[in-house]
Amino acid sequence: AEDGWKIFVFSHAPPNGSGLRVLQENHVVNGCCWLNHSNEEQCQKFINLVREHRSIKAWFSGHFHLGQDYQDSITFPTIDPKDGPYPNRGSCVFAQTSVMRAGTSRDGRQQSRLIRGNKDGFEICTVDHQKDGKVRVDATISYRGDTNEVGVYAHEDEAYEHDKYFKVYQPCAGDKLHPPDDGFKRYDVDGNIPPFDVDQDTIAWWYMSCGRALGMLNGNLIEYDSSTLAPLGLVVGADELVGKKVGVINSGLDADTCIMMMDEEEGMEGADCASLAGDTREQ
Repeated sequence: AEDGWKIFVFSHAPPNGSGLRVLQENHVVNGCCWLNHSNEEQCQKFINLVREHRSIKAWFSGHFHLGQDYQDSITFPTIDPKDGPYPNRGSCVFAQTSVMRAGTSRDGRQQSRLIRGNKDGFEICTVDHQKDGKVRVDATISYRGDTNEVGVYAHEDEAYEHDKYFKVYQPCAGDKLHPPDDGFKRYDVDGNIPPFDVDQDTIAWWYMSCGRALGMLNGNLIEYDSSTLAPLGLVVGADELVGKKVGVINSGLDADTCIMMMDEEEGMEGADCASLAGDTREQ
């Protein structure tokens, strides 16, 4: 970065930690959202490179076959503190790229990206192939020296019914200025998260003592990346969990106590609570 390099990256799938919209029905459930998704260490290396090398200014990817009318089809490296915690994405803008052919689009949009450089930075645009190639400016990125840049959305989110397009909730751990989001579950003084009801609308997440992050979304138990809190994959499906309870029990408890705690909760009778070594906890 100090030498003035400005690097743009292009890949099929986005890296873990990009903050782009993902598909729960396909990519989260099957564990294929991100580059090298199936390998935990390799999956994290790309966002770590972005954080370390601030000469990386933009990363363009496809993979999801979604259009470019959503604001979360572009994510910025910094945001105003009043809008939320620092996203920790180096000095890089991430941009989702749609598809040009109707038969491959998940939401009916046929779009591609156009990048236009200028003396201050660059613009990220949409080329709309359903409107005779009409060009729309989506975001303007301005460099602030060699190691920082600021992005501004050029229009409001045009996908007015975008909630039906597979938006996946992502936990937010907060930072020094912001608490974790309302879905964060804290352990009680005994090292447990008391059982809670699960339905399709339940939103909850927590850290295990081993450092892994788990959470509930649309009735599914999802694993999230412990660093970026990006969704990684399905642990238990909604067909097995909706209408039941989920709790996290300190494995230091003896088996009889675990069974007693579960049997006191309707829907948890007979739950298995085998002990694990050390201070790990289990669901």
